[in-house]
Amino acid sequence: MSTPAEPVALPVGLRERVVTAALLARPPGRATPAAEDIPAVEGLRRSVDSLGELLTSLSEAQWNAPALRGLDIQGLIGHLIGVEDDVHRALTGDDGAAAADHIASTQSIADGQHGRPGDATRHDWVAATSRTLALLAAADPEQPVAVHGLRLTAQSLCIVRTFEVWTHDNDIRHALGQPQTDPDASTLTLMTQFATGVLPRAAALRQLPAPVALRLVLTGPGGGTWQLRLGANPQPPVDVGVITGASAFCRLVANRLTPRDLTHHVTGDPAIATTILHAATTLALD
Repeated sequence: MSTPAEPVALPVGLRERVVTAALLARPPGRATPAAEDIPAVEGLRRSVDSLGELLTSLSEAQWNAPALRGLDIQGLIGHLIGVEDDVHRALTGDDGAAAADHIASTQSIADGQHGRPGDATRHDWVAATSRTLALLAAADPEQPVAVHGLRLTAQSLCIVRTFEVWTHDNDIRHALGQPQTDPDASTLTLMTQFATGVLPRAAALRQLPAPVALRLVLTGPGGGTWQLRLGANPQPPVDVGVITGASAFCRLVANRLTPRDLTHHVTGDPAIATTILHAATTLALD
């Protein structure tokens, strides 16, 4: 009877070298099979429909469940109604929406939901989102819009609104003890493309110790591979790689996951990777 061979210790750093070589061999690209391309306003419509179905299912008692920032579910929907009101102002030429605070400007509407029937709040939210969708569908996608301190295009505004509606949809599900949901692949693709596009701007505010050549690989539906240059310093960049799930990355961007809680793999300097991931969480308005 043969004696089992003793396990052979692998060379130090072999796993990291193999992963790095695999990353370098794969050019930046989209996930396969690629999701169907949809207009940004359609992604928002799908997120609104998902939240609308959830709200229709709530009992009167569930509307009063604590949700976020001291708001119950009804107050959180009031906040969303207030956000849509500011979006309407911005899309119709009211310059005052540009400087309005995302939370403070909506607080009175959130507070005003107290004591109302839940269905009345839902009705007002449906009316508000219907107007938002109509205004955005009629707008030039490249039309500049300024709201809540952001200056962006109408198309980008659609995706920002998609992020918030999806995030608060899951805040409500969490409050009710229900499973979290992911956007469909086409909507998630819009979200990951937008988030990776603005990540360099967020990272610029984090004082990276050196410029970074970031290879970001997002797995699963809505994912892909991005090669991003972070930092304007002309010195040679440090190579850093991050691999994580597409939907998890969007939760990080929505500030619903911390870098510590995010399941991810890093090649290169882990401290720099963590700084970049922390920068991603600052993109949320909440």
